[in-house]
Amino acid sequence: MSLPPSLAAQPSRSRGRFHAESDGGPRGPRDIFQRDRDRIIHSVAFRRLRHKTQVFVAPDGDHYRVRLTHSLEVAQIGRTIARALGLNEDLTETLCLAHDLGHPPFGHAGEDALQEAMADAGGFDHNAHTIRIVTKLETPYVGFDGLNLSWEALEGLAKHNGPVRSPPWALAESNAEFDLELSTWPSLEAQVAAIADDIAYDNHDIDDGLRAGLIDFDRLARVPLVHKHWLAIRERTGELPPDKMQRALVRDMIGTMVGDVIAEVARRVAESGVESIDDVRSAGRPLAGFSSALAEQERELKRFLYANLYNATKLVAVKDEAQRVVTQLARTYRAEPMLLPPEWQGDGGEVEQVRRIGDFIAGMTDRFAIAQHEQWVGAVELPDHF
Repeated sequence: MSLPPSLAAQPSRSRGRFHAESDGGPRGPRDIFQRDRDRIIHSVAFRRLRHKTQVFVAPDGDHYRVRLTHSLEVAQIGRTIARALGLNEDLTETLCLAHDLGHPPFGHAGEDALQEAMADAGGFDHNAHTIRIVTKLETPYVGFDGLNLSWEALEGLAKHNGPVRSPPWALAESNAEFDLELSTWPSLEAQVAAIADDIAYDNHDIDDGLRAGLIDFDRLARVPLVHKHWLAIRERTGELPPDKMQRALVRDMIGTMVGDVIAEVARRVAESGVESIDDVRSAGRPLAGFSSALAEQERELKRFLYANLYNATKLVAVKDEAQRVVTQLARTYRAEPMLLPPEWQGDGGEVEQVRRIGDFIAGMTDRFAIAQHEQWVGAVELPDHF
């Protein structure tokens, strides 16, 4: 089911990097997209993802997902889809691995608190902050800030969820330097990365929710998409212990979703008549996604997860405390900027100072944010389990 080669990103036809780089030194046999991927993997921001919330705040269970393991799982799914479609696997993997770099501590709860704390300085958006990290805040090279990723990698990170009509300040700043054509759709590799993210968190959040005892399996099994797979597994294997059924269910649902996306991308590409990457960008709609039937079933699954996992009473209480931590840290640093490490203090006006504080807090892991709050503000009351 491979697509025409003209629809895949080609390293030899990349628009290049913002900062010209010498070919000197031991670069090894890697093309521009392979080097992009390796720069993400070796970045400090990527390593910090191992202590950042996916669903559970600072989880004490070794088996729960965190942002790092989630990103790796997204990359595996994304690369599988890209290979089947004949897209560029390295660019797809780069985007999957980097898509969550901009998340602050405590996941979406932390993002909401940081957005409010920075409202008078343009607010905070984790996707825009990912661009800020890879273009400014990571500084491993001599002569320029950022990772100097390819245009295609930056474009995919900026708009993997579609065109950006009103970019947040951090994205607007970066785009002013290196035009990412924010009003167009991104490459198919970026679109695949976005749907791989959906597939990963739908299924792995089910796995973690069941493991934590927050999701009741009998109620989950009544969700139509789950029920269909549950029946098929029972017919194929007979009765299974709960843990075996749980894993079989997640495997089969991922397989079904991946197969559906591959078929749907091929169908949309044929229907749209696109013949080049530029055609993909000007198609006016996404070309990667679920079929209409599976999309409706997936929306119903999401409704179940919001009602029974993301908004579960136990997790809401934890999120409230997590938001208090981020809010209090922002207030404390704004009132006493000398509490910031010297390299984060700097000069400039009030807006610049607030944005530096936002950068500092956004880079924190869950446990470092807790430690900073306990040092400068006071005790943090998070339950042991989540």
